[in-house]
Amino acid sequence: MSHDKPPAILSLIGDTPLVEITQIDTGPCHLFVKLESQNPTGSIKDRVALAMIEAAERDGTLRPGGTVIEATAGNTGLGLALVAGAKGYRVLLVIPDKMSQE
Repeated sequence: MSHDKPPAILSLIGDTPLVEITQIDTGPCHLFVKLESQNPTGSIKDRVALAMIEAAERDGTLRPGGTVIEATAGNTGLGLALVAGAKGYRVLLVIPDKMSQE
């Protein structure tokens, strides 16, 4: 897979909406929330995964045909699977044996 133009799904990571909360009393402050659930896997960890993969590509640690291996128990693994998979890398995720089966 060519790495010249990123896969379209990756353009959905980041630039998530910033919404002001107006239905609760925040006193003299304005309260805003960042809707990271709007990232493709529903998590802020998509940003982390994209940054990790792009940094590894830049420094030469990750090259075409490479494999991303991550010990994970959650959303970082999902984000890495999305980003690495979209860019054509193999992905191997392992979870601790202490995790519940679901």
